[in-house]
Amino acid sequence: MAKERLISAQADSPTEELFNLSLRPTRLAEYVGQPKLVEKLTITLQAVKQRQEPMEHILLHGPPGLGKTTLAHIVAHEMNARLVVTSGPALTRPTDLVGTLTNLQPGDVLFIDEIHRLSPVVEEYLYPAMEDFKIDLTVDSGMHAKTITLPLKPFCMIGATTRAGLISGPLRSRFGITHSLEFYQRHELLQILRRSASLMKLESTSAPSAEDLSAALTMISSRSRGTPRIANRLLRRVRDFAQVRGNGRLTAELCDAALLLEGVDGLGLDELDRRYLQIIGSVYQGGPVGVEAVAATLGEDAGTLEDVVEPYLLQVGFLARTRRGRQLTPQAAEHLGLRLNLSADPNSLFNDEEDA
Repeated sequence: MAKERLISAQADSPTEELFNLSLRPTRLAEYVGQPKLVEKLTITLQAVKQRQEPMEHILLHGPPGLGKTTLAHIVAHEMNARLVVTSGPALTRPTDLVGTLTNLQPGDVLFIDEIHRLSPVVEEYLYPAMEDFKIDLTVDSGMHAKTITLPLKPFCMIGATTRAGLISGPLRSRFGITHSLEFYQRHELLQILRRSASLMKLESTSAPSAEDLSAALTMISSRSRGTPRIANRLLRRVRDFAQVRGNGRLTAELCDAALLLEGVDGLGLDELDRRYLQIIGSVYQGGPVGVEAVAATLGEDAGTLEDVVEPYLLQVGFLARTRRGRQLTPQAAEHLGLRLNLSADPNSLFNDEEDA
């Protein structure tokens, strides 16, 4: 997408990744949200440390920006181990994986992001590495071919993916802990924002009072689409706006002005979200309509709409996926100023208020 989306859950630059790294907790006790996963990891970490064994292999899946990378850093820190970070697209050949695995030291944590994008050939080498801590290499070919077994030092592998359905059954079965990360509640995001504000020293320098700062952080949490990465990004933008337009004083009114300037409304929708809904409501009378038709009208890629725009609209109940296509809901009509049209044509669901 040509234009950066402020409320995109994807990291938009290495600079943002460094900023997020500075805000990440380093212990499970500091981690906010995902209570079931935290409890499972706490028990397992305590057990393997008592037995002096490497951590079990972990598979984390869910939308981007929910803390999969953060959890990998925490597990490595809790185990006093080194974290080695790579990604599925970076491991294009078996030699790439072999080089990474043979350099691991006992107890190291290997984090593979976008693990669903591993090639089948590379994935085959992972099976014995994960189960038996060894790699079988074939040398030469034909009648002179022979297999060499390379032993590996015991390690923990953490895989992260946003597309769990694309992971093969054999690979999934080799993970001891598999967990889906859920979107965060507003009170959890508020707790994360308070911690971030403290680390950014906003509590002492950028608020007339604790109540003003709390009101501003509450507003940001309500517009963060249930995603910590988005919450921290919005906090950065609001901090910059406050520094330039408000003498560094962070208030709810200034926060609202900053977010409206960025095009983020009270529900966390941005310009592309609203255009998507408006086109379905005005051009296609509320739907149902195929995503390809909406994409052509918007001038966007259909895959982008499915992966980036639609998940949150489905989460907040503004969009319905039917067998005949995408369809607006009454909640979306109310938010956009559209009204239900109870005409004889069941496909004509919405009209603009001005046509009433």
